[in-house]
Formats: sequence, C-alpha cells, structure tokens
Amino acid sequence: MNIVASQAAQEAGSSVEVEGLTKRYRTAAGEVIALDAVSAQFRPGEAAALMGPSGCGKTSLLNLIGGMDRPTTGAIRVGDIDIATLRERDLERYRLLQVGYVFQFFNLVPSLTALQNLELPMVIAGLGARARADRAAMLLETVGLHAKAHKRPEELSGGEQQRVAICLALVNDPPLILADEPTGNLDSANIGVITSLLTRLAGEGKTVIVATHDPKVAEAFSHTYFMRDGHILEGMG
Repeated sequence: MNIVASQAAQEAGSSVEVEGLTKRYRTAAGEVIALDAVSAQFRPGEAAALMGPSGCGKTSLLNLIGGMDRPTTGAIRVGDIDIATLRERDLERYRLLQVGYVFQFFNLVPSLTALQNLELPMVIAGLGARARADRAAMLLETVGLHAKAHKRPEELSGGEQQRVAICLALVNDPPLILADEPTGNLDSANIGVITSLLTRLAGEGKTVIVATHDPKVAEAFSHTYFMRDGHILEGMG
C-alpha cells in the first residue's frame, strides 16, 4: 500500500534550494557560526542524507529549511516559496502543510493515543472528524500499527513510537519530509525499518532530507552530502 496515499491528490515532492545561507547565534561566550554561506539544491523526490559530526550544522540546516528558524543571511526556496521572507503567520502555515518533521525523540504527546496524536495536526488544519480518523487509521495500517492505534506512547516500543512519528509527519500530506537523526535511539532492527520507510517515501514522490551520523543509514539514500564546520564539503550520488 502507498504510505502517502490520501483522498486528496497526492502532493509531488518539493524542490529545495538554499543559497548563501548563513546562521549566526550570539551566546555568552561570543558569536557562533552554525552555517557559513551554504548553497545546495535538492530535487523533487530526492532521498538525501546529510552526514557529519555533531555541531557541523546538519540540524541548523534542517531547521532553516523547515521554517523552524530564520537565517541570518541567504535565501531558502522550497518549491515556489521563498520561506526566508515569509511573515510569521505564513510561516506557521508552511510548517503545518508543506513540511513533515521527524525528530530523534519522537515528539509525541504522552497523554494521547497514537491515533489522537495523528489527528491533532489535522484538527489544526481544519479537517473534519471522519476524514481525520480515516487518514490516521490508514497511516497506522501502512506502518503495521493499526492494532495499536489506541495505545499511548509509553505503551509502545521505541521503534513503534518512531513509526507513529513518521505517520505524524505525513498526516497533512506535505511534499517535503525532514528527519533529524531519526534512528539515533533505535536498535539495529528498527534502524532498518525506519530507514526503509523514509526511502520508500521518496520512492512515492516526497522529497526526503535526513540528518544522520550513521553511514549505514546514509548508504540507503540516493544522495549523501557531507558537512563540517557549517559548510557542505561535497555530495555523492
């Protein structure tokens, strides 16, 4: 079954282009340059891995592309949207409908069931109750968790929670999926499951960009970009 299928027309993957992207932070110890004039392009439907040591700028780049932070200088174009210039309200809409974000620590609401966690962003997007329930149930079925729809996160294993988190990123059918170390807390068996799900999404049309320090995870993606000290050094694939 197609993991991203919905009653609405499926969104094709977005192109992503960053140009001269710089991000500086001021701290008590002085200025920190997280990204230094980074330029890169990701094609629609591409499965890309960002590799590099901790602190190299992987998460900063994802956060800027995802609209969770604003650049100091530079341009970020996702499809036909220049997100670096969006007003805050438009940026919120972009995060809700255009981007699905998968975090290392699952980012699920502990008091809600798996099904309720998936329905929450659809409530914000204005979907009706029946459409929400159908979409959430379909996504859980595609990742083998239909029987655990009414379990809370604490009742699920780490791998199961991450599968729910991937479904959460897909509920509003965004064209762009960003994942920050999504396998960092998983055992080898679940690393394979999550990596397979993410590459499958790209095969079904989404643009998928994953930050990872694990070379085995990166090997599964069609393109790998190496980062160090706020720069993209080279790309493979």
